[in-house]
Amino acid sequence: MLSYARHANAISPRLPTNHAPFLSLLNTTSNTSSSHSSSSSSSSAGIGRRLAFTQTQPPSISISISSPLKSLRFLSRYVNKKKRSSVRSLSFLSKPRMGSLCALDLPLQYPGVRRDESVIDDYHGVKIADPYRWLEDPDSEETKDFVQKQVELTQSVLKECDMRGKLSEKITKLFDHPRYDPPYRQGNKYFYSHNTGLQAQNVIYVQDSLDGEPEVLLDPNTLSEDGTVSLNTHSVSEDAKYVAYALSTSGSDWVTIKVMRVEDKKIEPDTLSWVKFSGISWTHDNKGFFYSRYPAPKEGEDIDAGTETNANLYHEVYYHFVGTDQSKDILCWKDPENPKYLFGADVTEDGKYIILSITEGCDPVNKFYYCDMSALPHGLEGLREKNDLLPVLKLIDTFDAMYHLIANDDNLFTFLTNKDAPKYKLVRVDLKEPTVWTDVLQEAEKDVLESVRAVNGSQMIVSYLSDVKYVLQIRDLNSGNLLHQLPVDIGSVSGISGRREDSTAFFGFTSFLTPGIIYQCNLANEIPDMKVFREITVPGFDRSEFQVDQVFIPSKDGTEIPMFVVARKNIPLDGSHPCLLYGYGGFNISITPYFSVSRIVLTRHLGAVFCIANIRGGGEYGEEWHKSGSLAKKQNCFDDFISAAEYLVSAGYTQPSKLCIEGGSNGGLLVGACINQRPDLFGCALAHVGVMDMLRFHKFTIGHAWTSDYGCSDKEEEFQWLIKYSPIHNVRRPWELHASQPHQYPSTMLLTADHDDRVVPLHTLKLLATLQYVLSTSLEKSPQTNPIIGRIECKAGHGGGRPTQKMIDEAADRYSFMAKMLDASWIE
Repeated sequence: MLSYARHANAISPRLPTNHAPFLSLLNTTSNTSSSHSSSSSSSSAGIGRRLAFTQTQPPSISISISSPLKSLRFLSRYVNKKKRSSVRSLSFLSKPRMGSLCALDLPLQYPGVRRDESVIDDYHGVKIADPYRWLEDPDSEETKDFVQKQVELTQSVLKECDMRGKLSEKITKLFDHPRYDPPYRQGNKYFYSHNTGLQAQNVIYVQDSLDGEPEVLLDPNTLSEDGTVSLNTHSVSEDAKYVAYALSTSGSDWVTIKVMRVEDKKIEPDTLSWVKFSGISWTHDNKGFFYSRYPAPKEGEDIDAGTETNANLYHEVYYHFVGTDQSKDILCWKDPENPKYLFGADVTEDGKYIILSITEGCDPVNKFYYCDMSALPHGLEGLREKNDLLPVLKLIDTFDAMYHLIANDDNLFTFLTNKDAPKYKLVRVDLKEPTVWTDVLQEAEKDVLESVRAVNGSQMIVSYLSDVKYVLQIRDLNSGNLLHQLPVDIGSVSGISGRREDSTAFFGFTSFLTPGIIYQCNLANEIPDMKVFREITVPGFDRSEFQVDQVFIPSKDGTEIPMFVVARKNIPLDGSHPCLLYGYGGFNISITPYFSVSRIVLTRHLGAVFCIANIRGGGEYGEEWHKSGSLAKKQNCFDDFISAAEYLVSAGYTQPSKLCIEGGSNGGLLVGACINQRPDLFGCALAHVGVMDMLRFHKFTIGHAWTSDYGCSDKEEEFQWLIKYSPIHNVRRPWELHASQPHQYPSTMLLTADHDDRVVPLHTLKLLATLQYVLSTSLEKSPQTNPIIGRIECKAGHGGGRPTQKMIDEAADRYSFMAKMLDASWIE
């Protein structure tokens, strides 16, 4: 329960995955598994430090990262009626314009879209127009009409992308292989998730022993015909009698918690609603669990959970007794004076303490409160009688650093922290002497302490990130001393399971050329016995066809940026290859090696080179790396990504007309900013669920939490940062800026979904309207012939919980578009 990977952030504008890399929906590898609670660059891009490596053994669980859609259908909620809202004063309708679709040589007619020139905001004396403000209302008939016409336009383009069928067939065939997550023990049983291949959602299994017959415990595929009800998280009670599980519908962040009896699979009547950004933590008496939620909508408010844009405020912690109605739940914590705070309650592994972690944004900082269960003479029921909150003691009451509890021996608490340690360290404190802190494991000079799991009494499994590659160790929990180095290949470790009472631990491993391995590590002996527990194989995939390199390229300011390059072996560096460059760069999230079915298909059948640039803003080198790509320094992210693209061209991997960039969420912002700043450098751009309106993002759902990385336009200094790169505010006609070298924007696909309540669809819709107007419909004859289209998914959210078929369909759509725009050839 108390293991911790420092990048686990449930509210950042990222795309979900089932393991550490927090990639995004961009990778079609496997389903996202539910969690178990317990400016232009002038660098000399051709010069780079290179690290080539060949992986010798196949590593772990497949990681999931994709966002798809069956065929472009109308957003159910956007597209039912076609009435147009009345046009307000100072508004006009842009006329439809023809643009020739260069790669298809077909006329592309963009729909006419009304611009409301009356909407002008004053930001600290600067007037900023927002002519598509009306697109912020997802329920208006005008927005529905806009979406319907964009869907029809995109369908017409995708019909001309002749590799769509082949890509879908190959991705489906390669995706159809069994996938597993590492097992974990609770009570006297083992639990794990499994997908036979093309099941819409992963299934949770239970077995009495590792050799016992597995039984289906929870199959989300039975809960909806189209697979859009997914398992968000689950937690098994201490005695393994109950499992509490949270279900998401259509990919929304909102979940409903249900309870099932493990023995006979009977579903209890308990139903907990309006739950969001929540774990599930059982007390050791097995009577119930803590969870977090928001207040229910006021009576009369008509909210379609997942499609609304209201700000998420006033998070609360409740305790639920199994077998009772939610109205009887005990309110344990709230803070109405700080409506943006988020709370998470956990029970320590020894069952003695309730710990409360408080965050306000996405920075790795938190307050830490605790409550000794023995201080509740009448138990949690006593809180209801007194109408009191938990009587907590405030160990850390400032947001100056991150403190995550790893283990406790009664009142001796061990934390993972970045306090005076941007690469993280372990510290210890006795609650009886709360001002005396000692280092257990000091900060490393170069490597980042990525995660820690206390196991086997006084041991811990520690993972470091070393130049974006995992290092795994067994250390002594009391002294921090190194006991053993565990042999793992170059790749990513995830899903470490095991508790202090367990002498056996499991973990997953994956890499660019390894679909997945689950390792079993027996710690009972002096020398750990590590063996393959399960290996995931992909029929038809031959790793010997491919090569992975890591290069270090100088960014605009000279900072070395690591980048992985995956390609077929021995390709000529003659600039002829289609190339896909992916990036994220934000929120302390590290993008580490992972296996992706769809990108293996691109490499094999399109001859594509696939690259991940580990740009600043992420967590690859700790908190300093993160901070050097956030707030006033956000432009570093774009400079890094542009430098990576320039390197790929100058080194001979590709050329601008054959280079596609891709990113999701914060990475969607990255793509949006880079096509504005260097439209000449790319042939295609795929921007998923991006944060595109940097002046207003904080007003919608959980956007206020991202100000820790971006800043907020309400503050004058921060407005000046944001206005310089905000995608919708920086669309310019490149042929007017550089008349001697006429360029246009790359072929661009913006992707969003109707139930994305993390980065709401209005970001994508407003940028889509802006790009089409500025570059095409505002001109009689525009030089912009590359298409600008939007792919709008229905019954889907920010990426989490998407059914397999939706992932495959979207991958086929976006990559067939890419292939057509880059003039790629099919290799059988």
